[in-house]
Amino acid sequence: MTDREQYTPGPASGAQVRKDGEKWTLILVRELRHSPEKVWQALTDPAHLREWAPFDADGSLGTVGTTVKLTTVGAPAPRVTETTVTRADAPEALEYKWGGFDMRWELEDLGGGTRLTLWTNIGHRFISMGAAGWHICFDVLDRLLSGTPIGRMVGPEAMKFGGWQRLNAEYAKQFGMETPDWPSQKGRTS
Repeated sequence: MTDREQYTPGPASGAQVRKDGEKWTLILVRELRHSPEKVWQALTDPAHLREWAPFDADGSLGTVGTTVKLTTVGAPAPRVTETTVTRADAPEALEYKWGGFDMRWELEDLGGGTRLTLWTNIGHRFISMGAAGWHICFDVLDRLLSGTPIGRMVGPEAMKFGGWQRLNAEYAKQFGMETPDWPSQKGRTS
């Protein structure tokens, strides 16, 4: 059995939602056992992003003013958005937009480890799905940085994964909302 087959995400944790009218911001916090410099590289280097993130980048996200094309992985039709890095304070803060949504990353040194915080605005109907997806991405990132990669799990592929379904329901409950019913669950009769 491979590491990927043995992977089961832990319980939903480290997430909250800030509501400002129709604009909802998902905030995810994860403590990683890796230095901020190592985590920074994984957040900005296209080769690293290909291993864990829900998008591919055609260039580094590590420099303010750089314009990069981000391609969503697993989208039903090609979804490419162009973004300009608006903040890149290595290895502490990174900001850009992905598909029109704000992405703000903060890295706090924990004396050998990193507290990684992501702020992103997501449509409120999809916020528990986003939390579940990013939870799995952060698990994949942690394993990649530990030298035991399990491979990227994003988009429709992640949604077929039983752990994603559980996380989606757990985050929806934490956020005080109904679990979204996603049409990709083929074969459902209800």
